[in-house]
Amino acid sequence: MAKESMKARERKREATVAKYAEKRKALKEAGDFAGLQRLPKNASPVRLHNRCKLTGRPRGYMRQFGLSRVTFREMALKGLIPGVKKSSF
Repeated sequence: MAKESMKARERKREATVAKYAEKRKALKEAGDFAGLQRLPKNASPVRLHNRCKLTGRPRGYMRQFGLSRVTFREMALKGLIPGVKKSSF
């Protein structure tokens, strides 16, 4: 499990990116790179990092399910993910 502070920091970044998305788009279209520099660092979508929705694990993230590989495997073996089963069965 990731620390709660790391999960909270990532949620805060997501909110900041969403807040400044329109402004960033307008500044980019206008070519105002000095204006882009004045925006907060966390307003850039590049600073976001995908994390598992349940555990917050930053590595081994599966976009299709929003889970880490470890959580995905556990849930798949328990039959909690519809349409997913082991290929060897």
